[in-house]
Amino acid sequence: MHEDKKIYTLPVVVDKSHLITIGEQLYSESIELIRELVNNGYDADATRVSVTISDESISVEDNGLGMDLEGLKQYFSIGSPLKRQQLKSKLYNRDLIGQFGIGKFASLSACDVFKVNTKKDDFCAVVIFDKNIWQKKKKKWEIPIEINPPEGRKTNGTTVILEKLTKKFDPDEVRKRLVESIPVKTPNFNVYVNGVKVESPRLTGHRIPFMEATKFGVIDGQIVILPLSSASTTNLGIECKVKGVTIKREMFGMESWGKDIARIKGEVHADFLKITSDRSGFIVDTEEYKSFIEAMTRVMSEVKSVLGQLSNKRENIATGRAVKEALERIQKSLLVHPDLSPFGQSPLSDGAGAVGESAVVKKGEEGSKTKSIDVGQGKEKKTRKKGKYKPKASLLTPNAVVRKIKLGTHGIICCLDHFGQDGPESFTENNIIYINRDHPLYISESKKRDVHILNLARLITQEISLMKDSKNPRKAFDQQSILLRDAFRE
Repeated sequence: MHEDKKIYTLPVVVDKSHLITIGEQLYSESIELIRELVNNGYDADATRVSVTISDESISVEDNGLGMDLEGLKQYFSIGSPLKRQQLKSKLYNRDLIGQFGIGKFASLSACDVFKVNTKKDDFCAVVIFDKNIWQKKKKKWEIPIEINPPEGRKTNGTTVILEKLTKKFDPDEVRKRLVESIPVKTPNFNVYVNGVKVESPRLTGHRIPFMEATKFGVIDGQIVILPLSSASTTNLGIECKVKGVTIKREMFGMESWGKDIARIKGEVHADFLKITSDRSGFIVDTEEYKSFIEAMTRVMSEVKSVLGQLSNKRENIATGRAVKEALERIQKSLLVHPDLSPFGQSPLSDGAGAVGESAVVKKGEEGSKTKSIDVGQGKEKKTRKKGKYKPKASLLTPNAVVRKIKLGTHGIICCLDHFGQDGPESFTENNIIYINRDHPLYISESKKRDVHILNLARLITQEISLMKDSKNPRKAFDQQSILLRDAFRE
């Protein structure tokens, strides 16, 4: 016969030293301790938080609501549910940042003494947490509190002082980190480090604001495409913020964008995301995070499209300048050899229109997706004789570069467009010279400006010479050699 089962109890014991261990292991960098103390001021509806750093101590002073005795008890409680239940601050209705109640104990990893001086209305007190004294009293978990007369502090608020520092803090580095890790853009909230205000740097560039709906809430933010001169490889990625605080940077697939990744900065706000206890990352195996990634994938697809358009615009400016110089050199050569003009020995310019001047790209007829170039834009239109054909360049992409050169009463249009890698390097229709920007040789030669200009001049003189003598290629190429030689003769 079996004996009756007996039920016993076991005590759950947490060693006092574990609080210190939590502090040392919770945050990867000591600077994050200051972030926690500043965010406590934010949660307390402070409008100003002053951080003062010296070799001996750090003080974080706020003008928030302060704490009474019950508030201090909550402050020194690990995992108190108060903030998770309250959610919003009393005065400014701010989203409360603190959740776990571990931050103040983490401060003990950087100092030996932790002081809290607080006042709320008629209550004023000082709490001193001396790590060494506290650890010696193995069975006693209490810490001393000194309750003072209300006049001991003039206004409501809290000052936390870290004394007997065991680590060094650089004020400039602290300021840089606080920019990302506290809600600096919140109205009525200003933070100073050794008297210098913590402010977000102003980014210049092409701005793309966005707002995306998910089933868990709205995400919103702004992406900035920086100019090349401002591109930076430091702090790559998009700042992902929860309640105004940067949790981490995400790449969102930009790893494959090459050097353009250095031009992309910005931030996204997603308050519904669940974060890790050390606030350094997200809990990724959640439906909220999956929905967030899906929404940001759509956003970054649009950003990549805009980046391509801006890159094309920049490339078009450089290409336009190169083809203009090539045309100027060719016209100079034709002045010396007017007999090589495909339009005969007529005066090369009547003063109307500059060399390399842009032709106008016009939309085609209604319902058509093709575009065409009009040679005569900007001048009085003359009635054309019936049956006279006015050539147009069709099938242009939006990024086509079009320039023209005047040859007496005639003109040649040079159109640089995309015709595919397998397309011809250049070809001519009527008086329009097409140059293929997708051709491998063009791509290779366009990387350096001088080589680019020479290659453009080679292609343009080739087509001009073939227009002059299309039935005798050998003669045409000899004429091209002359034109090209004198185009680059100084």
